[in-house]
Amino acid sequence: MKQRSLGEWLAYLEQLHPSAIDMGLERSQQVLARLALGKLAPRVVTVTGTNGKGSTCAFVASLLRAQGLKVGVYSSPHLLRYNERVLIDGQEASDQRLCEAFAAVEAARGDISLTYFEMGTLAAFWLFYQSQLDAVVLEVGLGGRLDTVNVVDADLALVTSIGVDHVDYLGDTRELVAFEKAGIFRQGKPAVCGDLDPPQPLLDKAGELAAPLFLRGRDFDLACTDASWSWQGTTADGVRVQLCDLPLLDLPMENAALALQAYLLTGLPWDAGQIRQALLDTRITGRLDRRMLNWQGKSLELLLDVGHNPHAAQYLARRLAARPLPGRRLVVFGLLADKDLDGVVAPLLGLVDDWAVAPLDTPRSRPAAELATALTNLGAAVKSYASVDAALEGQCAQATADDQVLLFGSFFCVAQALEWLERHAQEGGVDGSAG
Repeated sequence: MKQRSLGEWLAYLEQLHPSAIDMGLERSQQVLARLALGKLAPRVVTVTGTNGKGSTCAFVASLLRAQGLKVGVYSSPHLLRYNERVLIDGQEASDQRLCEAFAAVEAARGDISLTYFEMGTLAAFWLFYQSQLDAVVLEVGLGGRLDTVNVVDADLALVTSIGVDHVDYLGDTRELVAFEKAGIFRQGKPAVCGDLDPPQPLLDKAGELAAPLFLRGRDFDLACTDASWSWQGTTADGVRVQLCDLPLLDLPMENAALALQAYLLTGLPWDAGQIRQALLDTRITGRLDRRMLNWQGKSLELLLDVGHNPHAAQYLARRLAARPLPGRRLVVFGLLADKDLDGVVAPLLGLVDDWAVAPLDTPRSRPAAELATALTNLGAAVKSYASVDAALEGQCAQATADDQVLLFGSFFCVAQALEWLERHAQEGGVDGSAG
């Protein structure tokens, strides 16, 4: 029998289950039992939250790897390659290894129907177990309690933030969302929450499980100035620890603070110099991702951000407001139909001089005409384009060296921008490098 390529496997996975999302753990638990994997690694860190999961996972992994640990990271979605979802010791899993993992899960599942995400998650678990890792960092895909990632018991559970999103699956209040996210807590195992106002169901769940809960604003916190930031946290034994004069980061410092508290609870060596460097070395594509762009003889600043809900937009607006521009901010914007359009654009209206809207390359896209109408009704200057590529080129054409081109609104939007950058770099028309 001919072996499938990675592309063939992914196409196969898409048609395995009648629903793209089918919340619940029973199917995955049955297949995981058949795979007969032991514990994935001596340390398992699970991360959930409405926003900030990806950067928090990256910070935690960077801190662990700075100690010489071999670390696996599972995250979703990917931007350009499925391989981005499974990192082993800082490297994307190869096509061959992913194909081996899918084949192992396929053989184990028998007649159990699994979704694309369930298959991918179990394949990542299989790969991690085979790789004999020191630690794994697992990003929850949706919610927490019923997400496939939650079939593995966390030694340390992290909740980044709690906002209302994915209401059809998680509920339409912060209390309902908090209940779902607290589902990753385990009996007697520590949990860390970065939300400054955690709803009561999260606190109740920690109490019910006797899980030591470390809260931002009480057990750990950060303070920022224009030039640096500082952090303080609490060890498992209640001892206070401080770090001062940390360099400012492009990624959210709030998520770095959460990762520092998580790292402190591992009991691993605490060397301020190593920690500072690990934070500085942390990068994640598409999140406050600053690129310098050489476009038709002009040097332009391009900022990519996958923010696609009100909470993420508010954070992006705060970061933009803290860094005034000498020129204009020109936006390229696309959004999925199920997202809160008004909630996403409202925080940014006063920070943007010109909007270019475009449909995304997915049936789930909100039409550009709807985006344009909504922005026009809010008094914004807006133009519609047939594609993200065209919108990018339109904004770059009018931008000067004093301006910034900001592209945000969806993983799809950022993925199309990255493909545009790669394509034009190969053609010699664009040189996009991280700034």
